[in-house]
Amino acid sequence: MQLQEEQLCLKEGIETNQDFPEIIGTSAELQQTLRLISRVAPTNSTVLILGETGTGKELVARAIHNNSSRKAKTMVKVNCATLPANLIESELFGHERGSFTGATDRRVGKFELADRSTLFLDEIGEMPLELQVKLLRALQEKEIERIGGRGTIHVDVRIIAATNRDLEKEVEEGKFRADLYYRLNIFPISLPSLRNRREDIASLAIHFIQKLSKKTGTRITMVSKQVLEQIMNYDWPGNIRELEHTIERSILLSDDNILRQIHLPLRRLKDVSARSTNEINVKTIEENEREHIIKVLRDCNWRVAGGKGAAKFLGIPPSTLTSKLKRLGIEKMMHY
Repeated sequence: MQLQEEQLCLKEGIETNQDFPEIIGTSAELQQTLRLISRVAPTNSTVLILGETGTGKELVARAIHNNSSRKAKTMVKVNCATLPANLIESELFGHERGSFTGATDRRVGKFELADRSTLFLDEIGEMPLELQVKLLRALQEKEIERIGGRGTIHVDVRIIAATNRDLEKEVEEGKFRADLYYRLNIFPISLPSLRNRREDIASLAIHFIQKLSKKTGTRITMVSKQVLEQIMNYDWPGNIRELEHTIERSILLSDDNILRQIHLPLRRLKDVSARSTNEINVKTIEENEREHIIKVLRDCNWRVAGGKGAAKFLGIPPSTLTSKLKRLGIEKMMHY
């Protein structure tokens, strides 16, 4: 997306993929991912989704399910990282009444709920080794046993697993069963990080601004060029999830219908040119002064005068600050 205007109007909709309307972006990396989804979705093959935290693994799992023959039933999700080890077995396979202390009723497990549907095992790398054996047996035999049960139950379940861990390394270190890994790794899909698909960042940002403006009741109709540049130059270690949360926070702190400031962590201010060179960049006094004034203006919501104005915090008269804004070329930034 070219940033040619001082501010971008958000009236136009974001172009989405016809078969995957929830997935935003047109980068080559994302298009490759979509091709893999299209290839595997109509089948019953097991899929292993790999990627850093916040890259949209659950979104991809939903896209696979929604484009499969099982879409008539709801996809069932289990987050292996949020359940205590002693509860995961009951969560997956269910239990009979009285099978253990606290089992006052029969419980139907996620495998049974996902019969003729899809079971999404998120954070599969967090599953305890002792339970991995039982999961492998369920995948191979297509049968489960409730805890305390006396017979087996046949299930027709498609498995989609996801992790941000390096499972091959986990196997080498004895932290993940090799046989289960090979059973899950039938059709791996590796999701690109946001920093490796920068051309999608602006579209994602605008999508979230539109979505979150409605959610928060804040009418944001325009976003400044400076904000878009900062968004696109940041590396987003938390990927899409971090982008969404940062935009929501920035919208809530916005004073009008123009998003003039993005509230990034302090590590955000990386010089783009520094990424491609090892040279030491020495800034002039004027450059340092300009950056300092801009920072103070942002902290003051671009107010110049008054008790909460930048001039007071800089310790100079408002007229002097106004002259500096003109000399340093900052004045035009205040009229988005």
